[in-house]
Amino acid sequence: MFTGIIESAGTISRIEHEDENVHFTVESDISDELKIDQSLAHDGVCLTVVALTDRTHTVTAIRETLERTRLGSWKEGDRVNLERAMQAGARLDGHIVQGHVDTVGECLRVEEAGGSWYFTFRYAPSPETLLVDKGSVCINGVSLTVVEPDGDTFKVAIIPYTFEHTNFGALTAGAKVNLEFDIIGKYIARQMAAYRDLA
Repeated sequence: MFTGIIESAGTISRIEHEDENVHFTVESDISDELKIDQSLAHDGVCLTVVALTDRTHTVTAIRETLERTRLGSWKEGDRVNLERAMQAGARLDGHIVQGHVDTVGECLRVEEAGGSWYFTFRYAPSPETLLVDKGSVCINGVSLTVVEPDGDTFKVAIIPYTFEHTNFGALTAGAKVNLEFDIIGKYIARQMAAYRDLA
């Protein structure tokens, strides 16, 4: 479980293909604090650390992960948002994030707003991709507040700190992002669908 509060922005230093799997080596400020088998969210995707050096860690993505997320489009040199799993007893500063991406969205617009920014995203709605105004959404691993959801689009507001300390500073119109919707909303939607099926 994660919170969507990014600890570090790492850099993809090496990409290796092995059959249908892809190994990503990431250089970051927290790599030397990690352990083999540890869970770590990369742009919101929970991956297992499989190798370590002093400044890097390596994770492996299988075909299912590559197809469901934007990891398949990563390139060497790309900046990646990193978060270690939440510790029991720690404050939940963001919201409950599983590290299980629901879908890939697209950035439509980036608007400067007096020192902050509004990002508009589009996605393919489904019964379980619930968004409510002022609710929570996870974009590339970052816990954010939904603004003006409308059909298949919504906005988020990004403050300077988030812009500078995550890969939001590199997002432009047309960029793909990982989206994870609020787990509470997904459970409610699933339960309501089950009741409708019984009616």
